[in-house]
Amino acid sequence: MGNENRELHVFFFPYLANGHIIPCVDLARVFASRGIRATIVTTPLNVPLISRTVGKANINIRTIKFPSPEETGLPEGCENAELALSADKIMKLLKATVLLRDPLEQVLEEEHPDCLVADMFFPWATDSAAKFGIPRIVFHGLGFFPLCVLACVRQYKPQDKVSSYMEPFVVPNLPGEITLTKMQLPQIPKHDEVFSKQLEEANESELKSYGVIANSFYELEPVYADHYRNELGRRAWHLGPVSLCNRDTEEKARRGREAAIDENECLKWLQSKEPNSVVYVCFGSMTSFPDAQLKEIAMGLEDSGQSFIWVVRKGSKSEDEKLEWLPEGFEERIEGKGLIIRGWAPQVMILDHEAVGGFVTHCGWNSVLEGVCAGLPMVTWPMYAEQFYNAKFLTDIVKIGVSVGVQTWIGMMGRESVKKEVIEKAVKRVMVGEEAEEMRNRAQELGKMARQAVVEGGSSYSDFNSLVEDLRSRAH
Repeated sequence: MGNENRELHVFFFPYLANGHIIPCVDLARVFASRGIRATIVTTPLNVPLISRTVGKANINIRTIKFPSPEETGLPEGCENAELALSADKIMKLLKATVLLRDPLEQVLEEEHPDCLVADMFFPWATDSAAKFGIPRIVFHGLGFFPLCVLACVRQYKPQDKVSSYMEPFVVPNLPGEITLTKMQLPQIPKHDEVFSKQLEEANESELKSYGVIANSFYELEPVYADHYRNELGRRAWHLGPVSLCNRDTEEKARRGREAAIDENECLKWLQSKEPNSVVYVCFGSMTSFPDAQLKEIAMGLEDSGQSFIWVVRKGSKSEDEKLEWLPEGFEERIEGKGLIIRGWAPQVMILDHEAVGGFVTHCGWNSVLEGVCAGLPMVTWPMYAEQFYNAKFLTDIVKIGVSVGVQTWIGMMGRESVKKEVIEKAVKRVMVGEEAEEMRNRAQELGKMARQAVVEGGSSYSDFNSLVEDLRSRAH
């Protein structure tokens, strides 16, 4: 019997952080829903999170283990960047991931899949896959715009030609006259040669890989999709938004970690609100603010007069039940008007609810895309990584974003504080008035295109077909 009817088998190997794991699991669900055999490779401690997010999809999970803590230098149980909690431990985890190479190769040899989709933070995965004649595809979980900015900044180094951290420069060979400053670029500690080398290797291994999967859809950023493929010459497929694979409320609620609120309680609260009257505030799973900033956010939300759901990441200080970071009497005053979720929230479920009319976000690409799918205007408050590029995309390119004016990476020159007046003004701009209405209309149009992209005949659906065809002909 020939290979024609042999089932394709694809391995997914996400980086060990929730913001990488969740879109990668969603991507595996897209493959599984189209009849491809999908296996996710991860470490034991990440299995519960993955199992919840996999839901009812037919996906295999294979575990591989780190060597002992003595060999890795990692604290016991530190297998996820969310648990690392300090920049130092996050870097340790990143450097320790090279120790997963042998265990991964063992599983590749046993199962011999037709393709390995691995996160950019595993640069060695390209060579590991090549050992067994398996193509490796890179999944950053990003869209084309941030990928283009990253590539052009890396290639042309415009940041080296400015005299100060705050002097703006235009990103060369990129459509749209995009200006940035050095303060908005990924900041690598000068002395950290290991990390710099790792990034270099990631770029090289990406160029040697079979190609890149973008979590995006063509209609959102056609200019940059074309630029990435045609001008920068990268082979890429857009298969997103991958979060749209979560169709029903239960799947949306179960995606990621266990929520710190009961989904029915949350839905009941939302159901009591008018359409587009609630602003959702969440800064991702890796950002914690000092108490003083939390207080400014609380006052800004209260002064805006809008109903809100605010997700506050549990930090060591804020663990105190007295919630000392809240203004006096705040909880009594906002009763019925505001809902504070301490911990993990079912974000996609909340954003998709008709009561929600705006989103205050740190601009991680997952959140940006989830906001786009929900048709929401957004307040942009970037922190680090490529979030400043994503914020630019929302405010300057698709024009559904309003900035709080943050200019620098967290941790550089201390931390910029955003005052309550700025927060109040930005929230009102996306929630009420003519400007908000125009942005919401644009966002809803994009949301409609996103949903069309992933169904039969849509741009992402078709790109999926062409990728699978490539893999099939290669497997034969």
